Amino acid sequence: MATFKFRLATLLKLREAARTERRAHLAQAYQADALLESQQQQTTQMLLDLQADCRVASLPGEINVDRLLEAQRHETMLRAQRQQLQQQREAVAEEIERRRNALTEANREVKVLEKLRERQLQRHQAEESRRDIQRLDEVGQQRALREVHP
Repeated sequence: MATFKFRLATLLKLREAARTERRAHLAQAYQADALLESQQQQTTQMLLDLQADCRVASLPGEINVDRLLEAQRHETMLRAQRQQLQQQREAVAEEIERRRNALTEANREVKVLEKLRERQLQRHQAEESRRDIQRLDEVGQQRALREVHP
């Protein structure tokens, strides 16, 4: 019985490697988004803490104007930082979508070759079965002839 050999096995391996690479790139983009989200949450928390400090500092009594001005400058800086992080997350979201599409395409390319390999394997097995049946038929015919003509 002849063994099955898929002629495009090397191409299939290359496409599987490309799919694995694209999967890794997508994971990196998700990690970048998670990092930016964490930074954005920290910045938001810092803003909330700063606003709470400002409320306490502006209660009736002695008010430190320099402290309030510094807090406003810090708040402005934190808001700008949060806005920049949001813009970066939007850019990363676009990159995630691009990489997700590339992974989908790589999956499709691999599946096409896997289906082709499966069809060729089935044809090979059918052909081998046909040959086996033909060999058995020949052996049966030869045996029948020997029995008829001893």
